[in-house]
Amino acid sequence: MNLFLGFDSSTQGLKAEIIDIDAGTIVASANVNFGKNLPEYNCPNGHLKNSNPQIKHADPLMWAAALDLVLSRLQKQNAPLDKVAGISGSGQQHGSVYLNNNFTQIIAELNPQDNLSDQLALALSRKTSPIWMDSATSEECRELQEEFGERLQQDTGSPAIERFTGPQIRKFMKEDNAAYSKTEYIHLVSSFMASILSGKNAPIDFGDGAGMNLLNLKSLQWDEKITEFTAPGLLDKLPLVASSDTIAGELSGYYSKYGLKTGIPVIVWSGDNPNSLIGTGAAEPGVAVISLGTSDTFFAAMRDFKTDPHGYGHVFGNPAGGFMSLICFSNGSLAREEIKKDCAVAWEYFDSLPENKTVPGNDGNLMLPYFSTESTPVVLNPEVKYNFCADKADSETKIRCILESQALSMRLHSSWMGETFTRIRITGGASNCAPFLQILADVFQAQIEKIAITDSAGLGAALRVANAVAKVPFHKLFEQFTAAKEIILPNPDNAKIYNDALKEYEKLEK
Repeated sequence: MNLFLGFDSSTQGLKAEIIDIDAGTIVASANVNFGKNLPEYNCPNGHLKNSNPQIKHADPLMWAAALDLVLSRLQKQNAPLDKVAGISGSGQQHGSVYLNNNFTQIIAELNPQDNLSDQLALALSRKTSPIWMDSATSEECRELQEEFGERLQQDTGSPAIERFTGPQIRKFMKEDNAAYSKTEYIHLVSSFMASILSGKNAPIDFGDGAGMNLLNLKSLQWDEKITEFTAPGLLDKLPLVASSDTIAGELSGYYSKYGLKTGIPVIVWSGDNPNSLIGTGAAEPGVAVISLGTSDTFFAAMRDFKTDPHGYGHVFGNPAGGFMSLICFSNGSLAREEIKKDCAVAWEYFDSLPENKTVPGNDGNLMLPYFSTESTPVVLNPEVKYNFCADKADSETKIRCILESQALSMRLHSSWMGETFTRIRITGGASNCAPFLQILADVFQAQIEKIAITDSAGLGAALRVANAVAKVPFHKLFEQFTAAKEIILPNPDNAKIYNDALKEYEKLEK
């Protein structure tokens, strides 16, 4: 066996899976749900309760406790932890951890007789960690935009974004400068987890570092002027940046109590989105991924570094080299759920939408499905708009309307990449909706590949470490672990219908 371990530290839990690259299989997996399995940290949905709905923080000690727990669960399964040859992981992007000058000594001297969370409690300079759901930094974003203007997006890949780490650090520095001054190290979730595994200060990889508004993607170094403006002295508090195949260090002896071999390589962790690019087998340009979840995301590898002129799309590092884009549509399954309620039907009705009652193009019926605030385009005051009288429309028309409008929005807002996608890989809950997959195939005139991957971020982390340690090319790993389970071909007869619909949708959105 040739085994590698990948972790996925997500918003609501920590997952782990061990892959065998000789057999092309996942040989063991375990997971921890923060709310259910670690209730003492008071993060039932992955974050602490706060009277201000914009503030979303978590207890970073919970992530360390979850690491202990998930490894103990693998051990109880008799998973072959002693044969694991390398480790890496995925962390929820943008979250930050603030540590004092005790941190490096504590992780270098971890005592196997005690647990991680108790030992790391003495290393925190800030007791809570803002996560990607936090949106309380509008003032700091405005200040960054006023100072750097278009350069911020042109050089870091994104305009100032509330959930990004740079604005979060600036807010902390302004509101609690004494605690900021006592902060020796500021890590992302990914580099924090890699550090406590390797027993040393781990780098931040280019993929995750790009989600901070601090990394200059042209030089692949921290931007000195932006970091210094964000918070004085910040450059000295940030870890080094490194490529995604960098060895962060050797596994600490602490983890031998779970059966892992001390000294095996720990590869730098990356963010959940870059890891998912790998875990869905889409590291090459020309292949896109659409994840149909609560929010819909569209991401793909990029041939060249470029930025979205409208500022909706973000650019991160591609762990396989180069860059990737990501576009988030907040009203994904959330909007489909609203139409489901309005039509008083089950999801099965979406999945078997009667073809004889609607036609491609839906007779020109379109909608803007902003049931909640939207990120692409930015809509802060939710409002649903139709170009027809929805009150008199039947269920079939409304269902096709939401599906076609969402597909057209994805095509419209991914066009800045200048890429013709010949293959689109689909994952997420709504990937079981056959009519939606056909609509996506026809709107993009691309082959849709349905993939059955339950944790693309964790799998991506495992594939990354296999590539870095065993030197197996990604394309071979993709053949083993990410093969399509079903392929849907586009109907060329519908190309003109949706080209015309795209123009109408763009008018409606404007």
